[in-house]
Amino acid sequence: MINKLIENIKKTNAPIVVGLDPMLNYIPQHIQKKAFSELGETLEGAAEAIWQYNKGIVDAISDLIPAVKPQIAMYEQFGLPGLAAFKKTVDYCKEKGLVVIGDIKRGDIGSTSAAYAVGHIGKVKVGSKTYAPFDEDFVTVNPYLGSDGVNPFLDVCKEEKKGIFVLVKTSNPSSGEFQDQLVNGKPVYELVAEKVME
Repeated sequence: MINKLIENIKKTNAPIVVGLDPMLNYIPQHIQKKAFSELGETLEGAAEAIWQYNKGIVDAISDLIPAVKPQIAMYEQFGLPGLAAFKKTVDYCKEKGLVVIGDIKRGDIGSTSAAYAVGHIGKVKVGSKTYAPFDEDFVTVNPYLGSDGVNPFLDVCKEEKKGIFVLVKTSNPSSGEFQDQLVNGKPVYELVAEKVME
């Protein structure tokens, strides 16, 4: 999958990613009004507004950039309709030839991490059929629970030819409370980076 991302970067000459982190109060009123007139001021109406807003952004940028990064929390806050809008957004971006990086920041242990990996970049078996639930190309992974939280993602990446971005040092203001702590003279985030390289 990294080859497709590199190919898209070369094709567009734009080593950037556009975040699709829709907040309802940022969506233009005319889009909200149309969605609410069809579905009411409901979770479904909010999800429809988000979907229409995303579609407009993707239509405007799909030939200019290599990849998008939808932040799943912005969709999850609207429950199942929000997750449906997330899935529609992922599928539409892929139809337009964009690489999709699911900004999910997942990381847990054992079977839980494996379930996140399967749900986002893998395939799940239901009876005799197999489905790719969200089907992003890459996802973001939080390594701070250790390698058993990352390894299930690596296993799925190998099977499905997908990719992950592993958080090492985050940009939020309080990240240093833990990530900058020194262990044997090195900040924790450097130790995490060394483990990721392994």
